[in-house]
Amino acid sequence: MSDELMIDPDTPAADSAPKAAYQVLARKYRPTSFAGLIGQQALVRTLSNAIATGRLAHAFVLTGVRGIGKTTAARIIARALNCVGADGTGGPTVDPCGVCEHCRAIAEDRHMDVIEMDAASRTGVDDIRDLIDGVRYRPTSARYKIYIVDEVHMLSRNAFNALLKTLEEPPAHVKFIFATTEIRKVPVTVLSRCQRFDLRRIDAETLATHFRNLADKENTAIEDGALHMIARAADGSVRDGLSLLDQAIAHGGNTVTEEQVRAMLGLADRIRTFDLLDAVMGGATPEALAIIQDLYVSGADPAVVLEDLLELTHWLTRLKLVPAAADAPGVPEAERTRGREMAGKLTLPHLTRCWQMLLKGLSETRVAPSPLQAAEMALIRLAYAAQLPSPAEAVEAVKALKDGTTLSSRQDTAPERPKPQPAPPPDPKTPRAASPSGGVAAAPRTVENPDPEPGLRPDPKTFAQVVDLAGERREAILQANLVGNVHLVRFEPGRIEYRPEPNAPTDLAQSLMKFLNGETARRWTVVVSRDEGDATMSQQARDLADAAKAEAMTHPVIQAVMAAFPGAVVEGVRSLVTEEPQAEVPPDADADGDAEEMDDEPWI
Repeated sequence: MSDELMIDPDTPAADSAPKAAYQVLARKYRPTSFAGLIGQQALVRTLSNAIATGRLAHAFVLTGVRGIGKTTAARIIARALNCVGADGTGGPTVDPCGVCEHCRAIAEDRHMDVIEMDAASRTGVDDIRDLIDGVRYRPTSARYKIYIVDEVHMLSRNAFNALLKTLEEPPAHVKFIFATTEIRKVPVTVLSRCQRFDLRRIDAETLATHFRNLADKENTAIEDGALHMIARAADGSVRDGLSLLDQAIAHGGNTVTEEQVRAMLGLADRIRTFDLLDAVMGGATPEALAIIQDLYVSGADPAVVLEDLLELTHWLTRLKLVPAAADAPGVPEAERTRGREMAGKLTLPHLTRCWQMLLKGLSETRVAPSPLQAAEMALIRLAYAAQLPSPAEAVEAVKALKDGTTLSSRQDTAPERPKPQPAPPPDPKTPRAASPSGGVAAAPRTVENPDPEPGLRPDPKTFAQVVDLAGERREAILQANLVGNVHLVRFEPGRIEYRPEPNAPTDLAQSLMKFLNGETARRWTVVVSRDEGDATMSQQARDLADAAKAEAMTHPVIQAVMAAFPGAVVEGVRSLVTEEPQAEVPPDADADGDAEEMDDEPWI
């Protein structure tokens, strides 16, 4: 049997060239000159002037978000510094020729004098020692030996320290180019030895235009709405946007629609986002829940829906402040019309409250076991809160109301009620009320000046009036703290200075100031002091009671009673003050003498 191989004539030859591997757009259209580096005019201008005047720094640091073009810019700088021109006689230039040996070798990552180092995988001091050892040798063929260190912030502290001296005084033939996304992690001692360039984010409109040009080169038809979606999702990163564009082209073939990109990114329909926010801000909870349910069924991520609502809220806020923002290029007509309509209906306080609640709901949605349920709860809270008045509207409503006209806000609009008094006097014209113990109690304190505005109390003249006002407004906790935990240092209308007890609430000053500003026409300031101050009102009351008991114990009648009843205790002392000595006579006292003698005596 023959050992020869039988070859099918229809089988391709073994030595036929394989089909070239596909190259992603981010690599295929990587800029090779400063002209192709979009959105970085400051970097190009600085380097152009430096090359033109011969003022080239020995070290550069490029910082910016991921995919902005830091490594690409570093390679372009290396080409610009080593280019010799097509005829081999040129010098450093801001427009590399791209045809000389150095330009082609650097573009193909094979130049011996351009060393790239990934600091994320080579973080140790030994790696930096290898780099420093090569610095002393001159370049083999190029004008400069260039070290490009990517993600330089990943180097260890010892590695940075080993690099410092060489970085400060490198040989004339060496240039360092560092790239990092975390500039704050780079030691200041390193940054001070470098010329820093901050690569800015690319705005969505510039990205969309750039992606349109690349799509035309790829013979791909793509809708404008799809381009803007990809540009927004890229968040200023060219590489991220190109990766999404590559994915969209693969998803849709030669035709990419807005619906395809929305499904690919898991986004909600922009108009449906307007409908959802309109329903929520209008308090239409069932409609809002139905919309988010439909979006979820169609593939939208609940967290992304809340992010879209946040973005829309921000845009509506900008329209309130800068109406001309609706006319910016790239804003679809439907969004422009709908945005102006919603911005006209919503107020800034409502929009800011919406922003805060959505931001809180987004953080809950990202960690919740069921993101959809968390998003729905956030929308329910927002729908109910949207119907509440803003603080300014509430204050205006309180000012406009008359006492007793409504019970919707008991605390703010309830009519003033005097403090509870003892039983009324027999004669209604008498300004004093009878005491339950037989004496006559003092009439309630009168207000010296009327209310300055409806619904607001006059300014308290003493700290005791502040305590009384808290009691009248049924602020029991605040009143208890004022009585038991406040050592008054200084009081004047509009300002209270006090020293708190150790167990006083930490927000007592803020609570008191908020209470007084809401209940009176004056703006109050409450200050916490370290001065000793007076005793608390509860301590003063106890001291007065103890003094009254001690004085009562010196009275002959009390001493006789205590002697007659061993073990008796004086529980309290009450002073009976009368307008007429004969108004109240003890039952067993002599009408001619004893009553007059006992009028000013304490009763136990």
